[in-house]
Amino acid sequence: MMMQLIWFRQDLRIEDHTALWHATNSGQTIALVILSPEQWKLHDDAPIKIDFYLRQLKALKRQLQKLNIPLIVQTIQLWQDVPQCISSLCESLNIENVHANIEAGFNERLRDENVEKQLHLNGKQVHFYHDRTIFSLGSIRNQSNLPYQVFGAFKKKCYEQLSISLPILFDTPNPQARIKLEELTSYSTVIPQIEDIYPDTVLSERKWKVSEAHTLELLDDFIENRLVHYHEQRDFPNIQGTSQLSAYLNMGIISIRQCLHALFREQLGHFLIQHQSQQTWLDELLWREFYQHILFDFPQVSKHCPFKPQTDKIQWRQDLDDLDAWKFGKTGIPIVDAGMRQMLSTGWMHNRVRMITAMFLSKNLLIDWRLGEQWFMQNLIDGDLAANNGGWQWCASTGTDAVPYFRIFNPISQSLKFDASGDYIRQWIPELAHLDHKTIHEPYAKQADLALDYPKPIVDLKQSRLRAIDAFKLI
Repeated sequence: MMMQLIWFRQDLRIEDHTALWHATNSGQTIALVILSPEQWKLHDDAPIKIDFYLRQLKALKRQLQKLNIPLIVQTIQLWQDVPQCISSLCESLNIENVHANIEAGFNERLRDENVEKQLHLNGKQVHFYHDRTIFSLGSIRNQSNLPYQVFGAFKKKCYEQLSISLPILFDTPNPQARIKLEELTSYSTVIPQIEDIYPDTVLSERKWKVSEAHTLELLDDFIENRLVHYHEQRDFPNIQGTSQLSAYLNMGIISIRQCLHALFREQLGHFLIQHQSQQTWLDELLWREFYQHILFDFPQVSKHCPFKPQTDKIQWRQDLDDLDAWKFGKTGIPIVDAGMRQMLSTGWMHNRVRMITAMFLSKNLLIDWRLGEQWFMQNLIDGDLAANNGGWQWCASTGTDAVPYFRIFNPISQSLKFDASGDYIRQWIPELAHLDHKTIHEPYAKQADLALDYPKPIVDLKQSRLRAIDAFKLI
């Protein structure tokens, strides 16, 4: 009996899963997941993100058991060895077709191309499906049939496509007959703990729950109770005004299509925008979409290269002390330090504060944005190559549709505007908690000798702004 193989990657769910639907509709299906600890290190994946992945994988395994789909767990340290692993597995288990969802990164695509070549040599087929994005990668084109490089035009094209119809949702598979295949017993089904993979890892309490059911509850709560205020509240870090779904979207515990259908639930699935918050959240989803398409169409951004080649000539400062102060929330700029400490403590940072901290590093400290991009990936539970790279290059004025180089956020002004009472700062910088709501944003501004267990600013904001402008002008 010829079998189908569903290869799970960053798509750990059974609902609205393109590759799973095609596999199960083609015949009896076996599931595979490949753990690649050394590859994850090369990609700077955060331990908290890997822990999240493994915990969701256990939840997925239970769901697959209810569908009578066995899950094989293979550990292949580096992706260069994945083609031979899958080829051998297909021969052993009499696999006819392999099914998987497309991933946009350069290394991911290279891995998949090599798998496809290896299986072709053995007379097997692999089918890749677009699943991580609303629109197929490579399908959104301008009138010259070229990829968009500006978000506004990209968004307009997406609106045109969505007005025709929302993408369909794929049905959840029904349980299949039990597979009685003796060869299956020779493969591991054990899902390790994060400590088994990285023995030196120490994680605090696992605050990020897993499972599809929990994720769908988060989505429903956001749509029903908080979406209406999203437009007004999303920029305030002390308010839970965002969806909190980024980690779940990144891990594929929920699909982008499910988010779209929930967003237009009251419109019965029709693309009809009825209020500002609905449009604002849609635009945020489309920013995510935009960066996925950029990653696919411009693979150089997967290779530590700026989108704008000329910006590679910028003379970045080499200052490890300043970099460390930024990394560990000791810059003397409270809103910056609060954000960095939030990330180190929880694996997540509010999006407005991500922009503030990123621009502070790349402009005020004039330190290479790639060092910041790497640090975020090494610590974020929702670290996504496309979104993280896109956001950093936007802030550093090196990317597509980036902020003009002379537009530099003043972190104090941002703090006063979006954390006026200072409550966000108080939460993450307790040594400043006793200060009033004005002093807390810039504690040494009016009293340089104020006795605090908190560092003084490592940089003068006005002078560093001029230094950054001069550095960009030179190129």
